[in-house]
Amino acid sequence: MTSNFYDRIYEIVRQIPEGRVATYGQVAELANLAGKARVVGYALYRVDMQTLDIPWQRVVNAKGEVSLSPLRFGTDYLQRSLLEREGINFSAAGKIDLRKYRWQTEPDVTTPDADA
Repeated sequence: MTSNFYDRIYEIVRQIPEGRVATYGQVAELANLAGKARVVGYALYRVDMQTLDIPWQRVVNAKGEVSLSPLRFGTDYLQRSLLEREGINFSAAGKIDLRKYRWQTEPDVTTPDADA
């Protein structure tokens, strides 16, 4: 995947407000990459947390969980901590209530009404 795809993904992720999360699949759809949730994961894995302004921590899996991986070198625990600081609560099972915290994008005002 080219950096153009990653740039689109980063632009979407930058829009997720504090205290809200999106799923990898949701970000992929919004970036016109439907069915490519893993590409979103790859793009966010490449984010330099020291210098970039991309709130990577606000993207979780479709179950409302932080995806755990030994390849993340502990950033999965950092992700949960950052989300908790933003006011997001986790269940005892480590899940986020997506009905409560999922980012709902505004409808595109340029899209014609279905009734029109």
